Amino acid sequence: MTATEETEPLISSRTAVSSCGNKPESVSYDAITTPGRSGRDTTSCRMDPETSTSTSSLFKLKRISGSSSTVLTPLITATVVVPTHAHTGSIGGNTENESITYTWSDLNVYVAKRNEKPWKVFLMGKKPIERRHLLKDVCGVAYPGELLVIMGSSGAGKTTLLNALTFRSGRGVTVSGAMAANGRRVSSTILTSRTAYVQQDDLFVGTLTVTEHLLFQAMVRMDRGIPMEQRIDRVNRVINELALTKCRNTVIGQPGRIKGLSGGEMKRLSFASEVLTDPPLMICDEPTSGLDSFMAHQVVSVLKDLAARGKTIIATLHQPSSELFALFDRILLMAEGRVAFMGTTSQACAFFDTLGAACPSNYNPADYFVQMLAVVPGQEISCRHAIKTVCDTFQKSELGMKIALEAEAINGEFEDSLRNSKYSESNRSPYKATWCEQFRAVLWRSWLSVIKEPILIKVRLLQTIMVSLLIGVVYFGQRLDQDGVMNINGALFIFLTNMTFQNVFAVINVFCAELPIFLREHRNGMYRTDVYFLCKTLAEAPIFIAVPLLFTVVAYPMIGLYPGIDHFFITAGVVALVANVSTSFGYLISCVSNNLSMALSIGPPVIIPFLLFGGFFLNTASVPFYFEWFSYLSWFRYGNEALLINQWSDVESIACTRSNATCPKTGRMVLQTFNFKQEHFSTDIACLFSLIVTFRFLAFLALLSKTQRNSKQR
Repeated sequence: MTATEETEPLISSRTAVSSCGNKPESVSYDAITTPGRSGRDTTSCRMDPETSTSTSSLFKLKRISGSSSTVLTPLITATVVVPTHAHTGSIGGNTENESITYTWSDLNVYVAKRNEKPWKVFLMGKKPIERRHLLKDVCGVAYPGELLVIMGSSGAGKTTLLNALTFRSGRGVTVSGAMAANGRRVSSTILTSRTAYVQQDDLFVGTLTVTEHLLFQAMVRMDRGIPMEQRIDRVNRVINELALTKCRNTVIGQPGRIKGLSGGEMKRLSFASEVLTDPPLMICDEPTSGLDSFMAHQVVSVLKDLAARGKTIIATLHQPSSELFALFDRILLMAEGRVAFMGTTSQACAFFDTLGAACPSNYNPADYFVQMLAVVPGQEISCRHAIKTVCDTFQKSELGMKIALEAEAINGEFEDSLRNSKYSESNRSPYKATWCEQFRAVLWRSWLSVIKEPILIKVRLLQTIMVSLLIGVVYFGQRLDQDGVMNINGALFIFLTNMTFQNVFAVINVFCAELPIFLREHRNGMYRTDVYFLCKTLAEAPIFIAVPLLFTVVAYPMIGLYPGIDHFFITAGVVALVANVSTSFGYLISCVSNNLSMALSIGPPVIIPFLLFGGFFLNTASVPFYFEWFSYLSWFRYGNEALLINQWSDVESIACTRSNATCPKTGRMVLQTFNFKQEHFSTDIACLFSLIVTFRFLAFLALLSKTQRNSKQR
């Protein structure tokens, strides 16, 4: 190399300033060695004149000028002095002073990708499965008392890593590697009992207050046997610690429906829900997503406070501001499924500075690092080459090797230390609360959500009164003549139709909205599926009895149906049974549907066939034999027959006012026109009860299947 030739850095930055925070006491990197030279030469950071005016974050590998035989050699070693962390905390049961050093080594994640067209599979047989390598030999350490933030561009592997660390990768994903707590290998069950996982989306029952929500969480998440007074005391302390005192009696709210907490308060409530059990490890997925800079700073400050109490905090953040970046204790930069850097923020700046890609002094380091490790469209090859160089450099550095060695130091299984622990009995069960404790807590919350839900109470009562008044006005004062017979029959069938559609869609709207909350809480091991379904049924039962009774009270006397208190209560009872059958059917539709839109689309076309075989539009004697089985599943048929029997069985005389129309002279003749028989009344009532049980049991099986599929994604 001649004297006039210059050695350019391996990675050339598109920025001009080379300052980014304080450097560690000792940072040394081996220089690039070229053929024909012995010894070492230090690289210098120099602007690329052709790209100095560009604002792109892309950096490129630069070839050292010289002879044609000159090649690029990656940096061999890198030494960064870091604080020494020892494994601290108890390995045994969950104690007040327990802390966890969480490590993961050689973490590889594969996802199956089927790349064949369906018609090719049909002609050629089984699909070949292509596996995508999402995470590649990822190692890392999270220490107690520190906030570790995972950053990277979209598709870098942040969420994949978080899912792998929490055993939530899901079906079709293969995870290899080892996760350990305090140097002992952990399983999904053991880690879950010691981990708080704050997900990105905040899901709450919006009608509860902050205190009510936390009391419910304390009832189902704290260890069994803890007195209620201690649970309440813990709730009060958490409310004070997370600055929720001012909003403790505020309704949580739902966007677009119920005004409640702000975004920052909701996120703090999510933290409060998780720290009730004082877990030593907390993992947060995008805790600042959707928040403004002020709220985001508050949320990160809460995480810092929690870390200062000895907790191990791991979080993924998207585009943190420079102010937030200064709060991070350590960062983990991901790129193309690999670790590009892990260490303190000052070490990160020194690392990129030595690579010749220093962060400008007036630039947000977080944005800079993410942009430097991003794959720019149209420049994929050069970007991936540069990313590979950075990842290889860090992997071979002293800091990278130190982290890898600590992560690989695993001595035994974490479960072995639990045998003599006072928590071993509760750890054998996936639930902290007993069945009875779960039942009491879930029933209490379900009842609160019912009586405080505006849709279930105000809107439904108003809807019931208005519809019953409308029907009463339209059919007002019917007489027992041939025209009145047809009108009364039509009014009674409208009773059934209104109860069906009103209750089915009321259940679909409310149940589908609450289903994601249930699935998350069940997945977190808070309560059983049968407890939730039973409590939901019992809590809503009074509504589905009161609404049909109110409907009948208004419409029955206005229409002028058969007089007598016994006939009135029989009508109200049949209408209530039909309402509960349709409610059960609404549960079934909700449980088999993936979302609200799907449930609303399924409802009407499925109900219409039951309506057609109800005996009003089509005589039961005229039903084709291949559809008879369908008519036996129609609650319209049983309800219609029971109502008409109650209305006409005691009518001895019907006035015939027109000679040119068919006129049944007695109530029994009216029943005969529909092929209904008076002795079938008890059977109709029994069949309605049977349909309630059958539809609810099928709904429970569908919900149980859904929870099992959801649990497999852990």
